Order: sequence, then structure tokens, then C-alpha cells
Amino acid sequence: MALGMISLLALCIFYIQVPQGQTGCAEVDSMTEAVAGKGFLLGCISCKRREEVPGSAIVDWHYKAAGSEEFIHMFQYEYNNLIILHENFEGRLEWKGTMGTKDVQIGSVFIHNVTYNDTGTYLCTFHRTLYLPLNEEHVVISKEVELTVVENANPELTAVISEIMMYVLIAVLQLWMIGVLIYCYRKIYAENEAREARKAARSQSKLVELKDPCDGIYLE
Repeated sequence: MALGMISLLALCIFYIQVPQGQTGCAEVDSMTEAVAGKGFLLGCISCKRREEVPGSAIVDWHYKAAGSEEFIHMFQYEYNNLIILHENFEGRLEWKGTMGTKDVQIGSVFIHNVTYNDTGTYLCTFHRTLYLPLNEEHVVISKEVELTVVENANPELTAVISEIMMYVLIAVLQLWMIGVLIYCYRKIYAENEAREARKAARSQSKLVELKDPCDGIYLE
């Protein structure tokens, strides 16, 4: 009985923690303020609409300095092969995107030792190929990041609110999970009690039949 209850509780936890059809990809905008002398993650995520369709992608990063009108090609990634294409970023860029597969959905790069000259507009471009059953489909997705370099970090109001909401959401989800576990436990316990009650009733009924004093006596 105890083993069955534990198994059902584990099953409840599994369905809570692993929603059906969860893809694991969510598009989140990059931060836009870096601190001079520190590192900064240029975020770029492009999720496929249908995860079951195989694909591949090449990611390009371009940079336009503040006050300039022309983008320069600074970085390219294609399945475990990364190329830094501009001397200003030589030795300072690190790939932080999808690894181990051609089907790239995260194209983020990390800038080491940020300088004030890094202020400007960054353009992230996905050149994606989707391998459909009948043909191939080529898609281009571009995202821009306006980067500002400051001397000291200034906590943004939206970032503070987002962090607070994150902790509130975590607390709510934990309470919800506890509530579901209590509900599952009570339901399983009630079912076990009902099953034991039915067993006891059947046993008592059989005992009464065996001890029936009128059994075998017929009226003439």
C-alpha cells in the first residue's frame, strides 16, 4: 500500500514539473547596459515555431558605432566554427549560444573587458534553414540591441520589478505544488480507505453467510 502511494505521488510530481509539449525555448530580450571593464552578454534568441521540424542556422553579428551609419561584420558562428571578423573584438568575444547541434536557437555572445568604444547598435541575424518533408525553407530573423556603456551599474526599474516578480512566482509555484501534493495524498488516502472498507464489508458478509443459523432448515 505504502509503495503504491509513493508511486502515485511521484507521478503527480512528474506531471507538475514536466509539462507535456514543453520545448525549453523562450525569446528574451537582451540587457542594454554594460559596465566599462566588465563582461557583458549580448543576448539573442530565435525560437523555431515548430520544434519537430529539423533545421540548421548560421548566426551573424554586426556592429554600428554610436554616430556611425554603417554596420561592420564582427562575428559569425556556424556549427562549432566561430570567426571573429573585426580587430576591435579580437580575443574579446566568446560564444554563449547553442552548442553541439546545427539547429541553433540561442545566438548570444559574451564581450570580455567592455570599453566605451563598444557603445552602439548590435545586429544579430539568424540565417535558418528548415528541412520540411517536401522542400527546404530559408528564413532570416534579425534582432537589434542598443548597448550603452556606463562607469557604474544602474539597477533598472524593470529589472528590479522583474526580479521581484520572479521570486513571487517561485513562491506561488511552490505553494501550488504543495497544494497539489496534499490533494493527491488525500485522494489516494481516501481511495485506500474506501478499498479497505469494501474488503472489510465483503469479509463480514462472507462470515455472516457461514454462520447463518437458518441455513439448511426448511419449513413444511
